[in-house]
Amino acid sequence: MNIVVCIKQVPDTTEIKIDPQTNTLIREGVESIINPFDLYAIEEAVRLKEQFGATVTAVTMGPPQAETALREAVSLGVDNIILLSDRKFAGADTWATSLTLSGAIKKLENVDLIFFGQQAIDGDTAQVGPGVSAHLDMGQVCFVSKIHEIKDGTITLDRLMDDGYDTLSARLPLVISVVKEINTPRLPSLRGKKNARNVELVTWNAQDLELDEKLIGLNGSPTQVVKIFSPQLTKQGEKYELSGDEAAEIIYRRIKEISR
Repeated sequence: MNIVVCIKQVPDTTEIKIDPQTNTLIREGVESIINPFDLYAIEEAVRLKEQFGATVTAVTMGPPQAETALREAVSLGVDNIILLSDRKFAGADTWATSLTLSGAIKKLENVDLIFFGQQAIDGDTAQVGPGVSAHLDMGQVCFVSKIHEIKDGTITLDRLMDDGYDTLSARLPLVISVVKEINTPRLPSLRGKKNARNVELVTWNAQDLELDEKLIGLNGSPTQVVKIFSPQLTKQGEKYELSGDEAAEIIYRRIKEISR
């Protein structure tokens, strides 16, 4: 079984900065971490590796420093790492990002499962997993909270819903986006840290993926940030000195006005 985990290196949430000229994240010189939701995807992939003897490959798109995130993934049990790095990838929205990731996955042979975290904390769109599914013309299940079994090319799993969960069966290959309820991510092991230093990093650029330059990066992004600003906070209030019944009547009346 061959498993791919798509991860993202994101700025620490306390260190997010925006370039006012390009309206894109400033990543240089900013402390970065593996997207927290992706840690659950890594853990689930490694658990399947331990159960079925699978091979797990982590893939990320980003600048050269994203190698740090990939090597951390190795310390958690990932076998192989691939960095998609090219200035032509810069500024990509979710569509262009998913196209680029799909191009890399197509170069890998006989992929059975592709894992994603639920979403990235810097964008919160939860669109890249579904985008890869569409580009690869592959089935997908989102919000997976438990994997029951994999047998005879079929996977049985739970999908988290607002009112509980659905239990589904799907044929492999499959794209899966997991939620944090699925497991508890492990800490890096000493052996994993040693492997992380020694494992070979494979780096692919736009030419390696044979992608049309008009469809990747900022040029290939149909959605672009036009303006970023901090909203002005205003406080408006009214003060009353009333009895309990009178206050309740005012609150009730205001709620009715708002809900119209």
